[in-house]
Amino acid sequence: MTKEVAVNRQAFHNYEILERLEAGIVLTGTEVKSARDGQVNLKDAYGLVKSGEVWLLNCHISPYSHGTYANHEPLRTRKLLLNRNEIRKLVGRTTEKGLTLIPLRLYFKGGRLKCELGLGRGRKLHDKREVSRLKTIDREARQAMSQKR
Repeated sequence: MTKEVAVNRQAFHNYEILERLEAGIVLTGTEVKSARDGQVNLKDAYGLVKSGEVWLLNCHISPYSHGTYANHEPLRTRKLLLNRNEIRKLVGRTTEKGLTLIPLRLYFKGGRLKCELGLGRGRKLHDKREVSRLKTIDREARQAMSQKR
């Protein structure tokens, strides 16, 4: 049973997603409670591979409303938990020209918060226009087919 917490819709617009993988996140208690309330924003977040570890930067998890002095910092850097082989593969892929780690969504799976990472290549403005044009054409074709029945 998975419960979606946050989706980075802008990532699918700005990047061409080549590969996806699932990672766990190291969180404090108030961060988990705030995530259960849906107080997460992935808009400007990105992943970084540094010294054999993967980190999630700029992921905004709002402070827990009933938290005390032990409440967390909203934009702190969070460690992502991946298999050593996956990290080794990511190091090789992110050093390639133009590939970036983008968090696509956060969700609860079996009571634990997971992050779906995407390995993506940035799109240029003309590519974004082309993709949106193709989506519009496809949507209109599907609507015409459903009205025909």
